[in-house]
Amino acid sequence: MCRHLAYLGPPVTLRELLFDPPYSLVRQSWAPRDMRGGGTINADGFGVGWYPGDGEPVRYRRSQPIWSDPTIAQLAGVTSAGAVLAAVRSATVGMAVLDGAAAPFAEGRWLFSHNGVVRGWPDSMVPLAATLPVRDLLTLDATTDSALLWALVRHRLRAGVKPARAIAETVTAALGAAPGSRLNLLLTDGCTVVASVAGHALSVRATPASVLLASEPHDDDPGWQPVPDGQLVEATATGVRVRALAEA
Repeated sequence: MCRHLAYLGPPVTLRELLFDPPYSLVRQSWAPRDMRGGGTINADGFGVGWYPGDGEPVRYRRSQPIWSDPTIAQLAGVTSAGAVLAAVRSATVGMAVLDGAAAPFAEGRWLFSHNGVVRGWPDSMVPLAATLPVRDLLTLDATTDSALLWALVRHRLRAGVKPARAIAETVTAALGAAPGSRLNLLLTDGCTVVASVAGHALSVRATPASVLLASEPHDDDPGWQPVPDGQLVEATATGVRVRALAEA
């Protein structure tokens, strides 16, 4: 079912986000507290994307458990960024476990992650897949529900659809094609984060200068606020807006 987070704010080390908190993303890879029936471990890969400056993000993705990769532990201690998206993966049975299947997916300045599952995969998504250019289907990072969802979001972004609407339209279409799916999506360009809450948990912790969105709180700070199901979050480092997906 995966776990993910997105951060915007003053530069922090990746270690501060991924390793140091008591319920960090690394800990969630082997001891998640809120999988909601989606599994008990997130050991099928991980990925981190960060923005070292004003340009495109850098990604590090692997198909192994995050706790078994010594490189990310070293990298996290010496890498700082003011915008980060990271995820650990629990692969749906039958889906590929390879580097390209791990979020974040990327194009240009965009980073994307999906926490959840598409019901009835792949048959349920055939009608939506048919709306994409053939080249997009042939060049998916992996034959997974998350990669297809990213292709659907990306197709809208390329057509000039605003990020919030691109996420909301994709979630609505996917739920129509595959009822009961869990579709918590994260999208960022390093300045703004858009997130959907559909069938799974998401919490937000905002300060006057930063925002952190996560599948589950990584500490006991009372500032964490759960986002109700069926909502869309738009956030910058200095503000958060929550509204119904249908209002986007």
